[in-house]
Amino acid sequence: MSEPAAFPPTQPPPRPVEPGLYLVATPIGNLRDMTLRALDVLAAADLVLAEDTRVTAKLLAAYGLKAKLERCDDHASARAAELAVERLKDGAVVALVSDAGTPMVSDPGFVVARAAIAEGLPVHPVPGASSLLAALCIAGLPADRVLFAGFLPPKSGARRTALEELRPGRQTLVFFESGPRLADSLADMAAVLGPRPAAVARELTKLYEECVRGTLPELVTDPRCQSPKGEIVVVVGPGEAEVASEADADAALSEALTRLPPGEAAAEVSKALNLPRKPLYRRALELQGR
Repeated sequence: MSEPAAFPPTQPPPRPVEPGLYLVATPIGNLRDMTLRALDVLAAADLVLAEDTRVTAKLLAAYGLKAKLERCDDHASARAAELAVERLKDGAVVALVSDAGTPMVSDPGFVVARAAIAEGLPVHPVPGASSLLAALCIAGLPADRVLFAGFLPPKSGARRTALEELRPGRQTLVFFESGPRLADSLADMAAVLGPRPAAVARELTKLYEECVRGTLPELVTDPRCQSPKGEIVVVVGPGEAEVASEADADAALSEALTRLPPGEAAAEVSKALNLPRKPLYRRALELQGR
């Protein structure tokens, strides 16, 4: 049996890193998920803005890199933005990283990127690991239309209100959640969204990676979803389309007829309620007494 080839068998040559702000994705658990381009950028960076400098220092050390680190968390993002703009105007290479995954996805880096964009300074993505995309890949649910909803409110009442706003949509929903709140969040999802198919992905790319699949009510009672440890992504499949009632159609037509002629009113309601246009047009004429 032949020995495996050295990895990588061929390696694209590094490209010069031009001045600008680089949004660098970092591993979400497995250090081997660091891209070659990300390493090039971090090696060339004059300044690295990090959500937690201690976490990023360990990442850099794992690859034999050193860089000037500055904190960029919720409390320091405004200062970090000012510093980044100042350095970028001097022609520096500035890298922005989160603790794990892709910057700008539910982390404070938005303030820095927005400041750089407002000043007309170059901003570049350095794609890589993302727990959102990783969870979508293994959930076994439709991924052609997706709404990322981030973290839901911690209190049940506010959480159910937020879910009610998402309920009419016909796309897969993705949430971030913590272990202690997972069971309560799943219970509220089941109550508001109904028995939709869903998946709870935990510790993605790590040693104890796990994906629990089932309907929302099934996941509520699954012992694996009772205060698990680790980082958690919840993926919920789209709901079934609701068929509008005759009363709903009449109400929508009556309102539309106050603004539009029958043909246009029927077309508007047809699109809004996903109903055939011709019967709506006939009904619009009836409502007008024709």
